[in-house]
Amino acid sequence: MDIKMNEDITELLSTVSSIAQEKLEILSTRENEIYLRISETGFKEVCPALAERKFSLIGLFCAEAFEGKDNFTLFYAFKKGGMSPVLILVRETGNEKRITSIAETFPSASWFEREVRDGFGIEFDGAFDTRRLFLHECYPEGFHPLLKSFKNGPISPVEAPHKEYKFRQHKGEGVYQIPVGPVHAGIIEPGHFRFSVIGEPIFSLEIRLFYKHRGIEKLAEGKNPSECVALAEAVSGDESMANAAGFCMAVEQVCGIKVPERAERLRAVMLELERIYSLLGDLAGMAVDVGFALVASPFFILREEVFRLNEKLTGSRFLRGITFPGGLKKDIPESALKEIPEFLGKFSRSFESAYNRATSSSSLIDRFVTTGVIKKELISPLNLTGPIARASGSSSDTRLDRPYGAYRNFTPEHCLRKKGDVFSRFEIKASEIRAAVGLILRLTEKLPQGPVLAENSGSGESAGEINISGTTGYSLSLVEAPRGQNLHWVYLKNGIVDRYKVRTASFCNWQAIEHAVLGNIVPDFPLINKSLNLSYAGTDL
Repeated sequence: MDIKMNEDITELLSTVSSIAQEKLEILSTRENEIYLRISETGFKEVCPALAERKFSLIGLFCAEAFEGKDNFTLFYAFKKGGMSPVLILVRETGNEKRITSIAETFPSASWFEREVRDGFGIEFDGAFDTRRLFLHECYPEGFHPLLKSFKNGPISPVEAPHKEYKFRQHKGEGVYQIPVGPVHAGIIEPGHFRFSVIGEPIFSLEIRLFYKHRGIEKLAEGKNPSECVALAEAVSGDESMANAAGFCMAVEQVCGIKVPERAERLRAVMLELERIYSLLGDLAGMAVDVGFALVASPFFILREEVFRLNEKLTGSRFLRGITFPGGLKKDIPESALKEIPEFLGKFSRSFESAYNRATSSSSLIDRFVTTGVIKKELISPLNLTGPIARASGSSSDTRLDRPYGAYRNFTPEHCLRKKGDVFSRFEIKASEIRAAVGLILRLTEKLPQGPVLAENSGSGESAGEINISGTTGYSLSLVEAPRGQNLHWVYLKNGIVDRYKVRTASFCNWQAIEHAVLGNIVPDFPLINKSLNLSYAGTDL
């Protein structure tokens, strides 16, 4: 792969080299990412130094037989705040399938390491939590579904269940536990919440998710990238557009595809529409969970109106089936685009009326203020992103820190709050809805004409598809989904997907809830949970 250096990459390389005290092998670089193969000694020197320099671990994933090697390769993706590039340290396991854990240094690594262990069978020595993550008791011992040797198909029933999952135990006078889930009332995906309580206040919460592992990453193996867009859209229903765009961006970077300007603008319009309807659901849900259905109703109505606009623009309420490697499958009719300014004008007036009704209720505000505080010092260690991080004082926004597509020329308004409570999250999500409306108006003003799909050489049955046969390479993309930063990594071998890794914002953000509930009472948990509104499906792939 071509090595392209810029000032930011050079500075980052210099920093790592000075720490590791060794010559580093540069595997590849792009505008915003650098891959360095590093020895075990160098890795053990670099990790603590990166933590001291306030880097966050934003991803950890594994690939088998990477670049033809007969072993397992681990990719550790680190990023510092602002517009710094992503640093990916490449670490090989050798034949032992054992490697040293970094979870003590980077707490966000714990779930990542457990995920890799379940998927590939790699053991992390020194890890403080070695329990299974997505392989629950029903899966057989020695079963690792991301190995190349495993082929999708029926799984043999377990004769003897795997050993019991041990929750944290708290003992003492007056201590009692409240188990909630994994099955819940109503239409909701499974998740288990184990509260430890003294009197009314919660002093500990442990969550267990991953009850519906779907094997999306495994399903992508061996497929043409065009076949995988639907898999990306299925990661989390209300982030369909964000994940489709993230996957396509990674493929486009590998293949050197330039997306036409009109397609980039229209992608951004759809990304912002998705942000609006997702955050409207959050605002309504918060009101419902404190018994204010009358306050929630206008937000639900506006959400339905956005869904109908989505369908008019793309044919899908959830904006599915239009994004494609190289741009868009089809253009959006001019007649539908011309309706957007008038729609958003009416939307904004109705939204402000609904917001004012909500914030004029002293009873609602009383439930929101000081409830479920997420402290700013948790943001970097847990890699918290999105509205919940910006409500706690973080300035991080992938659209600003690592601009992509139309965001390179159309900068979103920066929204920030500092108190980190439910009310701050309510305010920040309302502000981001307003900002998205303004951004869509700017994006659709004087929209350029032209193609919406990059030039291709396909004809006949392959017409409308980008010709990437024979392409080998890998790349990482980051997108700002409604819940925060989503990561997509794609490794192509001869134009076919060999490994596809997805990490949604929910995967990291879920761990914040264990801290946000502390000192609150159990009846406040549904409100705190809804103020984060994280995806179960988007966590369990």
